[in-house]
Amino acid sequence: MPDERLDLRGLLAAVESAPPLDAVDVLATELGKMLDATEVSLLIANLSGSAVVRMSHVAEHELQGDGHNERVESVPLEGSVHGEVLVSQELQVRRRGDGDWHALVPVTERGDAIGILELSLPQSPDAETIEYLTSAAHALAYVIIAARRHTDLFEWAQRDVPFSLAAEIQRRLLPSSYTVEGGPFTLAGWLEPAANVGGDTFDYSVDREYLYVSITDAMGHSNDAALLATLTVGSLRNSRRSSAAPADQADAANQALLDAARPHQFVTGHVLRVRLADGTVEIVDAGHPAPYLLRDGTAKELAILGGLPLGVAPGPYQADRFELRPGDRLLLVTDGFLERNAVDVSIVDALEGSADRHPRQVVRELSGRVLEASGGELRDDATVVCLDWFGADTPRGATGGASRGRATT
Repeated sequence: MPDERLDLRGLLAAVESAPPLDAVDVLATELGKMLDATEVSLLIANLSGSAVVRMSHVAEHELQGDGHNERVESVPLEGSVHGEVLVSQELQVRRRGDGDWHALVPVTERGDAIGILELSLPQSPDAETIEYLTSAAHALAYVIIAARRHTDLFEWAQRDVPFSLAAEIQRRLLPSSYTVEGGPFTLAGWLEPAANVGGDTFDYSVDREYLYVSITDAMGHSNDAALLATLTVGSLRNSRRSSAAPADQADAANQALLDAARPHQFVTGHVLRVRLADGTVEIVDAGHPAPYLLRDGTAKELAILGGLPLGVAPGPYQADRFELRPGDRLLLVTDGFLERNAVDVSIVDALEGSADRHPRQVVRELSGRVLEASGGELRDDATVVCLDWFGADTPRGATGGASRGRATT
């Protein structure tokens, strides 16, 4: 007989009646009561991807703290069980020295690894409890996504360093989730900012027919680059939301820059879309570094039709076309990966050596290598987008780990 305490509807009903700022704490409190957990915490991933921050902590069904403790504890990911859980996207249960059982459950929605649900349980969870925990963590992901639209609390907890104005503008230009998974694809992006923000962005959107992707690099640094990037991304989104093809998006952005940017300002980039039915790619190159394709274990630069950077001269732009095959991995980078110190990082070798890893891992590892090669201080932003193509007819579930063969929740 199912345990009547494990009532997911009741859990969500309690959350829905709570104010947005209290939703996570209410969920943790109710979950603790249902499972007799002595402690329940949400740890949310910080913006640098190096740690998880204990944002909510309920002990013996009582909230610990006064609402100002969202950054009271930061848990490094490297070499920790928390890092293992985020990478593997698999629940872990371990016996602790005090006799309690320690459960760590990934909080993830469509590939976006938001954080970890951590519980102390009086006994080892059975199969039904584990299934319930997995569902509760999935529900928690949606609670966080809904609640953070109304507050800066989650953003504040995730920030481990102060932002400049340029960095604030740049962050607002990025998608709210850096990873997305659908049936035929998985996409992840990452931006490693320079000490003086360099104007990089990436963006994506999925509709019924296409996956749209862009990666751009506005010339210059600081506020000038951020404002130039704002004009570019705003134009690309405006035309994309009218279902414009990549060439038309590029034409509109180019004209916007010619009309409004200062002389000699320009933006490089790739604008593309992938037809979900068959993997056909239309891509516009605007003076940007070549994309890379990993196919059958071998990576190479793709030779595509080139064009001038946006804002240099009147169009029109032309799109090149190629076909993605099931198992292909497409990688887009900005020239931060080609700077003098960064060239020590071989993108081809990195791609071939990480073929079995999730795009979310690939983009962070590659960015980390560039940061290390640059001595921890980039001269220019380094931005990367990784797209895995599985094929329209590949069955992929909505739950499960981070393997390349199935989608994650």
